[in-house]
This record gives sequence, C-alpha cells and structure tokens, in this order.
Amino acid sequence: MTARRPTPVVPAVQGRSHRGWNGVRSARAWKRLLGVEHTVIEQVRFDEDAQAVVACVRPTRSRRRRCPVCARRCPGDDQGEGRRRWRALDLGVVQAFLEADAPRVGCGAHGVVVAAVPGARPGAWFTRGFEDTCAWLAVHTSRSAVAELLRVAWRTVGRVCARVADEQDARTDRFAGLRRIGVDEIAYKKGHRYRTVVVDHDSGRLIWAAPGRDEQTLEGFFDALGDDRACQLTHRSADAAAWIANVAARRCPQAVGCLDPFHVAGVGHRRPGCGPPRDLEHRPQGRGDRRCHRAQGRQVRAAGRTRRT
Repeated sequence: MTARRPTPVVPAVQGRSHRGWNGVRSARAWKRLLGVEHTVIEQVRFDEDAQAVVACVRPTRSRRRRCPVCARRCPGDDQGEGRRRWRALDLGVVQAFLEADAPRVGCGAHGVVVAAVPGARPGAWFTRGFEDTCAWLAVHTSRSAVAELLRVAWRTVGRVCARVADEQDARTDRFAGLRRIGVDEIAYKKGHRYRTVVVDHDSGRLIWAAPGRDEQTLEGFFDALGDDRACQLTHRSADAAAWIANVAARRCPQAVGCLDPFHVAGVGHRRPGCGPPRDLEHRPQGRGDRRCHRAQGRQVRAAGRTRRT
C-alpha cells in the first residue's frame, strides 16, 4: 500500500524567502490574486482531490463578528457548521477557493445569522470579484456561455446577477434627475406574457420594469417614483395605449405626451381604403407581400395627396 503524498503548501506565506527576495511579501501577492481585503491569509495549499488552490483565511480583528446585513459588531452565538469555502476567480486554468470559519452571531435587528465574510456577499458561495465578473459577462453575452466559461450551473448565473443587481439598486438612485421618460411593453417567453418597461431618454438607460401591461402595473412605477419627482417630469413618450394615457393623466398631467417613432411610422404608412397600417415587422409571405416589402423603402405620400399622371 503506497503512502499518500502530503498536500503541497506554498512556503513563506507571511514571511520572506531566504534568497532572491524582491521586496513583495507573498501574502500581499496572494491578496491581490484572490481579490480580497481586510483578510489575513494563513496558508495556501493545493487540494489534489478538488484540483484547486485553497487559501485558508480569516478576517482581520476589526472585521470579526459583524452582521452581514448591517455590518454591526455583534456577540457570538455558536461556531455554525464549521469551515466553508467560497469560490474565487480562477488562477489560469485552476480553480481557486477561500476557506474560513463561518461562526454565527446574534444581531439585534436581523437575528442569528452567519458572520460577515470579507470579500463575499451575504448568502453567497462566491467572492465579490467572481460575482462581479459573472454579472458583467451576463450583460454582454448569453447565460449559457457564462456558465460554461466560469464552470458554474446555468441557474447559478441568474442568482449571482440577482445579488449583484440588488446591491447596486440599494446604492444607486435610478430616479435622480428624471425628466423625460418612455413607457412601453415588451413580450417575453411564450404566450401573452408582457412586461412594462420605463426608460430615461436623457441617459438612454432602463430605470424600471415589472410584469404586466395595465394601469395597476404602471401605478407601481409612479408609487416608486413619488409624487414630488413625478411633478418634475417634462416629457413622456408612449404608444396610443389607453392604460398608459390614463395613468399619466392622473400622476403626471404636466408632462408633454409624445408618440414614439415606431408608431409614427406606422401611421405614416396608412393609406386610404387599405385598412389599418401595415405591420412593420411582418415578413413577406406571398407575391403581394413581397411587392409591399419592396415598396417600404420608397417615400411615403400623404393620405390626401393624389398620384400625378
């Protein structure tokens, strides 16, 4: 029976090497590689079973026994479930983890909770650097590509994005300086499922969205906005939906109503005796539809103007 090889441990984690010292402590280098702050690195080893680098850490004295929600120092309750691991960004092609104790503390406002871990969000099994990278990639590419690149589950990407969005939402005032808004609904998934969205025309950003497309849904936006800020709106763009106009007339009557370019173009394509405006997103199916599709690039005539002979 062969003896098991000892776990490789990085030497001189907090000390200096005897020869060839370049003035950089290895603990400081590992902190930058792992992206952690207010943390003491006790040991760095390579776990052959998991084929990953594991850094054993502990919070600094000023960061111990704090509530993960309010960050207040709290009395200890128990040792919890022992040591835990948090996934960090990969070091090349090798996965990296932070390993630390997870004691529980008794907070007067939030009850008995697991003590805050520097570099990780409450309730997460990943470091902040890992989750921030995951959320940024999810904005610029598909969720399946992010899951394959970071080697996580497809649903994990959604939960990570939700935690990052909730934290940024608590720090950022999306309604600050809001003057010109656009309201519309979009369809998602299959069936008649719609989501009402509100954008800021000055910044070009999405500021609010909620499932549904009725007056009650839009009332939720104005409740979050507040009456004082609703009175500061100057312009609003929307389609001719009655549920948008009714709510806007009650909550921001001073805002000038404007039609969006999509519906203006639809009205311009209306011709006498031809019924409703053609659908601009309709794909040509027959010979007649192909003729209409080729004519969309021509100049639109006024409804009452006659063709010259």
